[in-house]
Amino acid sequence: MGQRSPDTQGTGRDPFFDNAKLLAMVLVVAGHAWQPLKDSHAVWSGYLFLYMFHMPLFIVISGYFSRSFAFKPEQGKRLITGIAVPYLLFEAAYSLYGNAVDGRHNDLSLLSPWYLTWFLAALFVWRLTAPVWRAMRWYVAVGLSLALALIGAATPLSGVLNLARVLQFLPFFVIGLVLRPEHWQLLRARWVRIAAVPVLVGGAATAYWVKGRMTAQWAMHNHSWVDLHVSWPVGMAMTLATTACSLVLAVAFLAWVPRRRTWFTPLGAGTLCAYLLHGFFVRTAAWEGWFDAPFWHTPAGELTVTAFGVALALALTSPPVRRFFRPVMEPRLDWAFRLPAATRARSRSGPVPDRSADETPVPAGSTAGRTTSG
Repeated sequence: MGQRSPDTQGTGRDPFFDNAKLLAMVLVVAGHAWQPLKDSHAVWSGYLFLYMFHMPLFIVISGYFSRSFAFKPEQGKRLITGIAVPYLLFEAAYSLYGNAVDGRHNDLSLLSPWYLTWFLAALFVWRLTAPVWRAMRWYVAVGLSLALALIGAATPLSGVLNLARVLQFLPFFVIGLVLRPEHWQLLRARWVRIAAVPVLVGGAATAYWVKGRMTAQWAMHNHSWVDLHVSWPVGMAMTLATTACSLVLAVAFLAWVPRRRTWFTPLGAGTLCAYLLHGFFVRTAAWEGWFDAPFWHTPAGELTVTAFGVALALALTSPPVRRFFRPVMEPRLDWAFRLPAATRARSRSGPVPDRSADETPVPAGSTAGRTTSG
């Protein structure tokens, strides 16, 4: 991928990454829809399988598109308007909504991300550190990020900015930062696609086998080894093993992502919308007990819920939904920033494309607790 793939609409976006983000977001929403059904062995296994790689996948892509971040004025503006402002708005919205609908009595704490919003807080921190990692040799950056991840897993941390996840998922962001276009070209190799099939099948089979043998919290990277009641040698081995498995599964998934423009490629630009909005539907269904009926816990019911998750993801990434929510997802706020005249003129004529990050490729949410979101 030394150069951008052909784009029939002239947007300058690479269809491969939009395809990857859209397909991963479908898995995210479907996985969240499964949460009330995890008493099923098959659903629990699918849940673990998806959580093992869809979060690292989004974070690697986020790191790759953060390579050019260098604290330039326009980049600073996008960091505020595209990540910080949506975080503040939706952190407040989810907290207040949970209090009103489920009586959760959560404090409106903007420093303690709740449910889906943790990823935006983490991405804000990671992107601020991008120039530091880029200044290092790649093996030093990756090694240091792994060391920080182990420290984050070994140490019980407070819920401020969900620091446990910021550190434990950091290696995936740094790996994305050090990737170059030619590395993505390797995914085109026929042998990689062939090898990806047994990798994905084996990963799904392993997720089915480990039911009752391990907790899915290992895939969430949100708990310390003390919380998981394991010794430090076991914790270190599990953290390194799950990190390696996540990367291998993410590569296998990406190997089968279409590189050409497809009917769903334009929807890849709306993943931020789907990510931040679908939680209202999923959490309402759980809080109101919509899936308590016995039918939903049968194979037919589980397939119906899966179809609902897929349809919801496609609907929330559609252009009409994205246009309607653009004022809160992509606020311009030109009045608040001192930018060069040329940049301000381009902004007046329309949204400025973010070449350093394209669309923020957000991933997964989690369980309902303030510090245990997934």
